[in-house]
Amino acid sequence: MRLLEVNSSVEQKEFLEMAVRLYKNEKNWIRPLDKDIEALFHPETNKLFRQGAKSNRWLLKDDTGNTIGRIAAFINPKWKEKQPTGGLGFFECINDQKAAFLLFERGKNWLEEQGMEAMDGPVNFGERDKWWGLLVDGYTEPNYNMPWNFDYYQIFFETYGFEIYFKQYTYMRKVKDPVFDPKMEERSKAIRKDPDYSFRYMKGTELKVKAPEYFMTVYNKAWAKHMGKSLTLKETKLMFAKMQPIIDPRLIYFGFHKGEPISFFINIPEINQIFKYVNGKMDLLGKLKFLWHKTFNPPNKMLGLVFGVIPEFQAKGVESAMIMEYRDNIAFTDAFQYETLEMNWIGDFNPKMMRVCEQLNAVIYKTHHTYRYLFDRTKPFERHRIFD
Repeated sequence: MRLLEVNSSVEQKEFLEMAVRLYKNEKNWIRPLDKDIEALFHPETNKLFRQGAKSNRWLLKDDTGNTIGRIAAFINPKWKEKQPTGGLGFFECINDQKAAFLLFERGKNWLEEQGMEAMDGPVNFGERDKWWGLLVDGYTEPNYNMPWNFDYYQIFFETYGFEIYFKQYTYMRKVKDPVFDPKMEERSKAIRKDPDYSFRYMKGTELKVKAPEYFMTVYNKAWAKHMGKSLTLKETKLMFAKMQPIIDPRLIYFGFHKGEPISFFINIPEINQIFKYVNGKMDLLGKLKFLWHKTFNPPNKMLGLVFGVIPEFQAKGVESAMIMEYRDNIAFTDAFQYETLEMNWIGDFNPKMMRVCEQLNAVIYKTHHTYRYLFDRTKPFERHRIFD
């Protein structure tokens, strides 16, 4: 076996195509869009490089020249850890432990050369909402930009010495399931009766112009401290603009108190139910297939991306009231075609959000692991801190 650094366009293509061959008999694997992966590794499409990020990729060849594995290693300057920590991701390999360990070792050595003291994997070269974690339970079709992998990968990671840094849970519920936690129903009553509170979705110009502003306001108060970064209005406008081709206005819901935004949840149609027909290509044919299925075979699953309530309105029943209002006025109407809701993964370090999901009568449907490997094997291992 020999390792080959990915430098040329031929090797970049092989980095993508080897996964297609590896999973060719797996009915639940959905090919990611080529452009979504490739864009991560080029400075012109990934702004992290302009902030000091570094990355490298390798292919593993057998003695006949066939590709039997791949891996990427990267340094994200936005990561703030006790020890300098890099990432491993986009790992794929045949069922051969020696091959897997060669790939892990190559990534580890490169990260050590860059001054890192630990590595997380398998993770994304970018934000946590994409390609993050190793699937260990719930081998159904993956949601858009979430990983699907063989079950033997877990043995590779844990035998090599990776330890679980945190677990990631994807919760699911049937949209029209009438059962909710009775405590949620009770907590919502006072808020729903109070005329100072209102809940609604937006359409047209208001969705394009005001929704990004409302989202930024609530997110920065509810989430920025935990995520270590505030959002600018420019960033939120860009996010909504990117979602525009797939947005269903009914899936983006806000709560207000005396006209000021205090809460939201953002859902989108689960577009992997469409992308599975385009074979990773959004060329002219791929776009035509996308438009046809979006129109005549639309998704019946919605994906919950993010949920937030600003701190001064937490523990007052606002989240319960928002959900109950959504249930009665939108989700339980005959025109609402979505059958299931899957919530973008929630880490086991966030017990508050896990309780919200349980109150929704949602169940854990998929589990991923994010692993960490300390280069100094004598150091004590610490799991991800719990959000209070």
